[in-house]
Amino acid sequence: MSTAPTALPSVFVVGEALIDIVVDGDSTTEHPGGSPMNVAFGLARLGVPTSFRTSLGRDERGNALRQHLDSAGVQLDSASVTDEPTSTAEARIQPDRSAKYDFDISWNPGSLSVPSGVSVVHTGSIATVLHPGADAVAELFTAAHNSVLLSFDPNARPSVTPDRDAAVLDVDRIAEVSHVVKLSDEDAAWLHPGATLDEVLDRYLGLGAGLVAITCGGEGCIAASPNARIAVAAPPVDVVDTIGAGDAFMSGLLFGILSNDLVDTVRSGGLAQEGLEAIVGTALVSAQITVSRAGANPPTPDELYGPSEA
Repeated sequence: MSTAPTALPSVFVVGEALIDIVVDGDSTTEHPGGSPMNVAFGLARLGVPTSFRTSLGRDERGNALRQHLDSAGVQLDSASVTDEPTSTAEARIQPDRSAKYDFDISWNPGSLSVPSGVSVVHTGSIATVLHPGADAVAELFTAAHNSVLLSFDPNARPSVTPDRDAAVLDVDRIAEVSHVVKLSDEDAAWLHPGATLDEVLDRYLGLGAGLVAITCGGEGCIAASPNARIAVAAPPVDVVDTIGAGDAFMSGLLFGILSNDLVDTVRSGGLAQEGLEAIVGTALVSAQITVSRAGANPPTPDELYGPSEA
């Protein structure tokens, strides 16, 4: 059985943190959420040194998010605390247990820079398309392209950015400098209507990515590097809900890169099939564990690898 690595490079995550207000029939509950926040939490829970720049209010929901991040060991950038109310997303659970979202969010982090000692920077979702903050994120990624591995999950939100053409322009300016791009099949269909998934893989590889993955819900995912292409079935699981599933896949994908010491390989475009399979396999197991329980609740190292031996 594989064992968890003992020391891993540091990751800096930039993007929104919010409260998911989950409406499931007659029940309403609140959970920490936001795609970049979930990725930061998932990485830190897996033992990756993780810092996070976001926007949190000085209110009760902001306090709940700070406590949540602290429970996993995420280092919250002090500039993340603002006088604006903490953002929310109402997630309505559908009959197929998927979630549909309605957002109340603002995003204006100001100037951004990569902290010293960081090897990977990740962003995605609303933070890359909601202005004015989207411009700051794009400037950060452009400046950092030659120094760290850059990871991007568009996680399209048409309810926030209904203008598809504008959203594609915002997505492309981040993707053009990113080394890792992860989308869902729903993202691909909305951003690139009429294109096959293989064509979407080719599109982002053509922009310069060293690894592109497209998740396909319960069917698994397809992924490619400039040197290899794979399709992997999802492990069987009883789904409780899909909240945070894509983010757990994303944190698992990055963890797979870090734990297999493939940061430089992915950056250079040299990832071979064996490495691609190892990375994607880790990501799929991470997502499988998350959908087996309520909310965005990603795995621990023991859950991902099995309990460590004394």
